[in-house]
Amino acid sequence: MFSTETIYEVVVFSVGDTKAGTKMGKLQLKDPADGSLLNCILWEETLNRMDSKVFRTGNQVRIVAGSFNEKFNNCLVSALELVKEAKVGLDEQQRAKAYKEVTAYFDKISDEKLRNFLKDYFAKHEEQIKIAPAAKVMHHNYVGGLLVHLAECLKFAEANLPLFECKVNKDNVLAACILHDIGKIFEYKINTESGLIDYNEQFKKDWLTHSQYGFSICMNEGFNQIARMIAAHHGRSDWGAIIDLNEKDLENELYIIHLIDNLSAKFGKISVSQIGE
Repeated sequence: MFSTETIYEVVVFSVGDTKAGTKMGKLQLKDPADGSLLNCILWEETLNRMDSKVFRTGNQVRIVAGSFNEKFNNCLVSALELVKEAKVGLDEQQRAKAYKEVTAYFDKISDEKLRNFLKDYFAKHEEQIKIAPAAKVMHHNYVGGLLVHLAECLKFAEANLPLFECKVNKDNVLAACILHDIGKIFEYKINTESGLIDYNEQFKKDWLTHSQYGFSICMNEGFNQIARMIAAHHGRSDWGAIIDLNEKDLENELYIIHLIDNLSAKFGKISVSQIGE
């Protein structure tokens, strides 16, 4: 039952166009008490009256006025109150520390050409890499989230590679951990003031996905096996993988990066509200 006392957490927010040519906001809220989700619509008039910072992922908000459906899982919101503002992500000092943590792995790569490529690429795109989220909704969706995700993947890899009896190319695995999501620095746009994340529509036209981007830059540099690992890191074609891991006779390395990436996405910090916990 609806109550103006219920405090929700913002899960995701986006703005699109209606058939009439006006703007419409789509807001998903979570009730922390039971984890239930509430899907909300906000018409353009309501959006114009509100500060966009209200819709930051992780914010705690209260619905002051709204019209609910019978099941109380959809709501047309006409007034929303910000109760507690969430962090936008890592602060500048935290981003610098995370960047240093990731780039320290470059010196653990023995292949000089690969090592130099990584150093040059990160130096060229340092500022973009430092602020990029790892996703819009699913995981590490905050300023600096991509670096946190990459660092987790590298730690998982370094801890587990010595346990494998089969021969694995450590250079390739570490590089794939670093590069598998690098296209996200272009795929997403993040407002460092509001923390809001959206897709870069031009990137989608040029590259389709971050996997295709990562695959392409590695192939262009002659890092074919790393490219294949990136192509497979989503696991299944219907999840966006270029190489489906259900295919037969695939290299062991292709499974490693998928599993590592999935562990970080599932068990890493998945909300800005959890940073520092």
